[in-house]
Amino acid sequence: MLRILITLSLCLGISTTAQSVSDSATPVRNIKAPEGFNIELLYSVPKPVQGSWVALCHDDKGRIIVSDQFGGLYRFNPPAPGKTLKASDIETVPAKIRAANGLLWAGGALYVAVNDYERKFPSGLYRVTDSNGDDKLDKVELFREMFARGDHGVHAVLPGPKNTLYLITGNNTTPLNTQVSRVPLHWGEDHLLPRMPDGRGHNRDRLAPGGIIYKVSLDGKHWEIVSSGYRNIYDGGVNRHGELFTYDADMEYDFNTSWYRPTRVNHVTSGSMWGWRNGTGKRPEFYPDTLPPVINIGPGSPTGTTFGYGAKFPAKYQNAFFILDWSWGKIHAIHMKPDGSTYSATKETFITGSPLPVTDIIIHPKDGAMYFTIGGRKVQSGMYRVTYEGTESTKPDQHTTNINALTKLRHQLERYHGTEHKDAIKTVWPHLNHSDRFVRWAAMTAIMHQPVDEWRNRALGEKDPNKRVVALLALCKVAGSDPLNRKPGAPAILPDVDRTTVNAIFKSLAQVKWGQLDDPSKLTLVRTYQVALVRFGQPNSRTTAKIIDQLDPHFPAANFEQNWLLCETLAYLQASNTATKGIKLLEEAATQEEQIEYARSLRMLKEGWTTKLRKAYFNWFLKAANYRGGASFSKFIEFIRRDAEASLDAESRNQLKVLLAKKPEQKSPFEIMAQAMIGRNFVKEWKLEELSSTARTKLKNRDFDRGRKMFAAGGCF
Repeated sequence: MLRILITLSLCLGISTTAQSVSDSATPVRNIKAPEGFNIELLYSVPKPVQGSWVALCHDDKGRIIVSDQFGGLYRFNPPAPGKTLKASDIETVPAKIRAANGLLWAGGALYVAVNDYERKFPSGLYRVTDSNGDDKLDKVELFREMFARGDHGVHAVLPGPKNTLYLITGNNTTPLNTQVSRVPLHWGEDHLLPRMPDGRGHNRDRLAPGGIIYKVSLDGKHWEIVSSGYRNIYDGGVNRHGELFTYDADMEYDFNTSWYRPTRVNHVTSGSMWGWRNGTGKRPEFYPDTLPPVINIGPGSPTGTTFGYGAKFPAKYQNAFFILDWSWGKIHAIHMKPDGSTYSATKETFITGSPLPVTDIIIHPKDGAMYFTIGGRKVQSGMYRVTYEGTESTKPDQHTTNINALTKLRHQLERYHGTEHKDAIKTVWPHLNHSDRFVRWAAMTAIMHQPVDEWRNRALGEKDPNKRVVALLALCKVAGSDPLNRKPGAPAILPDVDRTTVNAIFKSLAQVKWGQLDDPSKLTLVRTYQVALVRFGQPNSRTTAKIIDQLDPHFPAANFEQNWLLCETLAYLQASNTATKGIKLLEEAATQEEQIEYARSLRMLKEGWTTKLRKAYFNWFLKAANYRGGASFSKFIEFIRRDAEASLDAESRNQLKVLLAKKPEQKSPFEIMAQAMIGRNFVKEWKLEELSSTARTKLKNRDFDRGRKMFAAGGCF
């Protein structure tokens, strides 16, 4: 009966405050904010009538427009200070559209990104307008239909430059053919060793390029790929300098593995590629064919984002990038500062509550308040307002529109993305070895957009080894793909590759001296070998021996990143010393993530083993059975062992049959920690205050690597 009353009151515009307990959103007493901030619960959304709200925007009259994830659109004016919304304040938008995940008011129209995985309405990008001037949004135009599966589909719509918008899509959205792509269309999986797919079957059939950000003209006629390689980006924001940022999702099943990547804020530069791949294939941020985030956040489920511009908040919050985490019920304030041609940042948890499944957020231009919603996946939804009532000044922050020289340089190089230009090569080539990673990326991307015949020989004969390895990485990507004859999203096709070019690439790489490279270029050299081996196949035995002779003396290296690439590459090439060196690294590694990475690489190695080394390797699996991680963690350990056993010959299998049949002994975390302390002497029982004082004033010449190992030895990881 209550549901009927609420429905009638909405249809007839009759005010009612009747609402069941089950329709009550999280009370503000369960929500925390910094001192001086006030949170109001404006409206508890009646689920049977108005569903669960997931997207917000405001129109040119200041009215807020919201969407039900599996229903229609609603519109209302923000209530006066101290007031709440009534059911009669909520106007149903008559437009026949549903399942909006993204809303943007621009150019006198409402742009709507539909992601209807219930398949009741075509997903894609729409424009909704008033057909007859009666202030009712009723005309619906489909700009482009898109196929999306599940939650990882068509998401936010953001304002872009010069009469354009940005459309954000997750990794389960089929890529579109577009007029322009700033990302070179040479993507591939590029796994040197066989990828282990997700242990629980999630997204096993999803291949490169992952989530994509498009730039679209307001008339919907021109589409351009700006950036790709995301997992499940939901929203983003554009700062005062026109730079785009987004908040990408992690794969929580991978937690505590080497390939786990936390949720993170990414600076979406032109032509950027962020390296999402299924299962173990995700590119770590140190790979030269991806980019690092502005800041890593941690486990979570990203939803809405916004910059704080226009908020009547203290200055640092006016300039913050607010990001929403649905699963943990948090709104983080990301405080960014320029760092070279990009940004670095710190994180502050701004608002948190339980339960608080936050979905979207806006700063209202008229009252300067923050509005956010909770809801999604048909859970209880609510609308909240955040205002500042503290003592700090809320005067609009005085900001500069100037950008630094490195950002200007990056922009200059990005002009050659997605287009061929006669001045491109001579302009960008000097910056292929730039110390700023985003400038270096912009230069490499610009080169890849130019006709390969115009720069192939220059890459092969480049005198500067730090430039050469970057140019050859670009050449491997371009020469090893066939973008004109494959659909977006398909793996790279390796047709009749020009063997003369391939041989020249391996010869040119072999001429590079390790000692002449800076640290980033050492990673680039090894990664370029990996891409060449994937895309062109393993060369003849003579060339293979030369690659081993070039790389093997530098393995083990000084850091984990180099060891990651070297161990993987030398194992692929079946270098005879890899088993000895790899097992030593496995046994000495401080963290389970590092151990897992070495174990993953060694699983395909057949050469150079002794019985002692084999026993050490398979004993590690008994130890790893007590490691902990995400939902797929134990399956990944199982997959690594399965491949390792498959690499054994009959004689080795017979020698190890007792060990292979042994079952792991399950231990509690306390037993594991106790075992780690066996043989160690008790030194002192430190008190927290004493330790804190000593750390601040008396410790000099600290050995952080030793401290990290001690942290691991104590079972603290």
